[in-house]
Amino acid sequence: MAKMKSKKAFTKRVKVTGSGRLKKRSAYRAHLAPRKSTKQKRHLRKDGLISKSDQKRCQELIQG
Repeated sequence: MAKMKSKKAFTKRVKVTGSGRLKKRSAYRAHLAPRKSTKQKRHLRKDGLISKSDQKRCQELIQG
């Protein structure tokens, strides 16, 4: 039987850390930036980790 393929769109948006957690970029940065406060834009620059509740589901998308 053929291997399951990983979801390429998802793997391009996520990076696996050394401890196995998934790292992602923040949303709400792409456009309409002038109406967002400087503080909000500054905090959105940081990467975030995918929550533990979503970790297992997202791991299946990567493993394939």
